[in-house]
Amino acid sequence: MNKRLVFPEDFFWGAATAAHQIEGNNIASDWWERENRPGTIIKERSGDAADSYHRYREDIGILADLGLQSYRFSIEWARIEPEKGHISRAHLLHYRDMIEACLERGVMPFVTLHHFTNPRWFADEGGWRAEGAVDSFSRYVETLLPILADVPYICTINESNMVAIPQPETLAELTAGPIPEPDKKIAHAVLAAHRRARDILSPLGAKTGWTVATQAYHAMPGYEEETAQYGYDREDFFLEGARGDDFLGVQAYLRTFIGEGGPQPVAEDAE
Repeated sequence: MNKRLVFPEDFFWGAATAAHQIEGNNIASDWWERENRPGTIIKERSGDAADSYHRYREDIGILADLGLQSYRFSIEWARIEPEKGHISRAHLLHYRDMIEACLERGVMPFVTLHHFTNPRWFADEGGWRAEGAVDSFSRYVETLLPILADVPYICTINESNMVAIPQPETLAELTAGPIPEPDKKIAHAVLAAHRRARDILSPLGAKTGWTVATQAYHAMPGYEEETAQYGYDREDFFLEGARGDDFLGVQAYLRTFIGEGGPQPVAEDAE
């Protein structure tokens, strides 16, 4: 006899996007610069992308018509602050319009404040390794407060552990194998920025948190301690950083077996 699976009333079905991947022409972003520099290892430039910057109402309408109840989208810092200290009111209003478009269609807006990309000026200053990185991000979050007043869920930083991994600059680095260890200075800066943002957002009454890209680490016999250490630097540090948050986003992708020398090769016939 088949049993019907019933989800709780407070379970939301939704869709999620990243601004740089779908909006198009995010020209003040560090990723736009990387995509277009000579000899880039990025195979596909974002270009116009899906032009969701202009077609967001259509996109939200499709989502609502499909019966989805929430839309997690990101605000692009490089649009809000294309040059250090210069705030674009036009782009603030654009993202406010996106929030209102969700509310008009009965879709819960779930807003992410940082989804991998940075303003080019921020990257030029040293990115998350710069001494003033946390202050810069905090100023950006404060700028967003007026447009986030009725957003129920806010993610400060998407996949914080991936943000802490230095971006590869050569094809050899890109295809080197297992995910490298996060830069500890970046990791601590990102955590400090998250906690500062959480405090800044607290008057809104929204539920705040961040997300971590996770995988299942399996220890080969005798390598339990090595597995625990390998996983701590890449995940657990960031999972612990969510203590005190209202929620934790978990984005799971794969599993890795840890043995002698670290991650073990994957069999060619593995699915």
